[in-house]
Amino acid sequence: MSTVRESRPSIRVRGRSLMALVLAPEPPVAGWLAALDEQLARSPGFFDGKPVIVDLAGLPREQPDVAGLMHTLAGRGVRIIGTEGGHPSWDGLEAWGRPLGAARPGRVIEVPDEPTPPAPPPPAIGALLVDHSVRSGQAIMFEGGDVTVVGSVASGAEIVAGGSIHVYGTLRGRAVAGVLGQAQARIFCHRLEAELLAIDGVYRTADELDAALHGRSVQAWLEGDALSVAVLD
Repeated sequence: MSTVRESRPSIRVRGRSLMALVLAPEPPVAGWLAALDEQLARSPGFFDGKPVIVDLAGLPREQPDVAGLMHTLAGRGVRIIGTEGGHPSWDGLEAWGRPLGAARPGRVIEVPDEPTPPAPPPPAIGALLVDHSVRSGQAIMFEGGDVTVVGSVASGAEIVAGGSIHVYGTLRGRAVAGVLGQAQARIFCHRLEAELLAIDGVYRTADELDAALHGRSVQAWLEGDALSVAVLD
């Protein structure tokens, strides 16, 4: 007697990693929006092309028209890919979905027969060496550790690192360190002309930096909730 085997279709599922900014509105919303508008006036291209997750956990349950707030943010050029912390009683958030998306291709993940979610991979620890200057419009993103640039970072370019950032040249673009919550991360550059410095979500734009630091060799670090910048001796 012959044996009949059932043939199951094969599919491939890829894991992907996403780098997104998080906006967390706070009450009173009108004042928070006014502060956001001031920030956008100082750095108008800050959200350009960046996926954004809106964390609504800081708003009270009785907050009116939260969906209207989302439309207001979208009208300011904020590219919303999802929400977090929304209350079930708030209507209209379904259109904004949940945080998802992809920044780069990831490794292949085998789908198990049983619906058991796979364990998350351990965090990578390492460093990325960029042995050339970074041109305007380029973005270097490395969540696994420090990024070192042997060259300059042009205006309109961006370096994003899970750890610290070292620029052995002029930093004219944006440097965003400690993006996975690494508050001890630092930013070093040979010559400061940056558009923005940020560590663990705390940032300062060019017009918020002391003019005496312009053109100097500096380091930036966090002191509590404040971003400090000082000249290197």
